[in-house]
Amino acid sequence: MKQSNEIARIANLHQYEILDTPPDGSYDDMTSLASKIFDVPIAIITLVDTDRIWFKSSFGIDVEEIPRSPGLCSSAIMSDDVYIVENARVDPRTLANPLVAGVLGLQFYAAAPLKSSSGCNLGTFCIIDQKPRIITAKETSMLRLLSKIAMEHFEVKLKSRLMVQDIQKNLLNK
Repeated sequence: MKQSNEIARIANLHQYEILDTPPDGSYDDMTSLASKIFDVPIAIITLVDTDRIWFKSSFGIDVEEIPRSPGLCSSAIMSDDVYIVENARVDPRTLANPLVAGVLGLQFYAAAPLKSSSGCNLGTFCIIDQKPRIITAKETSMLRLLSKIAMEHFEVKLKSRLMVQDIQKNLLNK
C-alpha cells in the first residue's frame, strides 16, 4: 500500500474513535451469529491500526489485539474483495505465519474488508477455523453483507457523534 494511502486510511480510522472502546453488544451479536452461520469456532471484527490489529469484537478467542505483522487482516485490507485462505498449511501466503504454525493452528481464514464511506478499508469481518475448508459463493456473499452491516454501525455512531458535537458548538455560540 502506498504510504500516502496508508496515512489517509489511518486518519480515516481514527475519525471513528472506536479503537480501545469497551465491548458493544451489537458487534458481539454479529460475531456470535457469524460463528453459527459459518459453523466456525472464531469470528472477529478487526480494525487495522498502525502497529496492531485491534478486535472490536471476537467470538471464540479471548484476545483484544495482535501485532499488525504477521496478522492476516493486514493483507486482507489490501483488497476490496473477500480474502480467503482455505488451507493455510499449503497456501504460500501463510506457510510461515505464526498464527498457522503456532498454538492457534489457524487453517482457514476468510475476511471481508470494512470499507468506510470514504473508501478506506479500516479492518475486516473475519471467520477462522482450525481445519481447512472451502467457502462457497453464497457464504462469501453473506460475509460481505456482515462486514457491510458492521461498517454501517460504525458509520451511524460516527454521524451521531458528529451531530452531537455540532449541536454543542451551536449552543455554545449562542
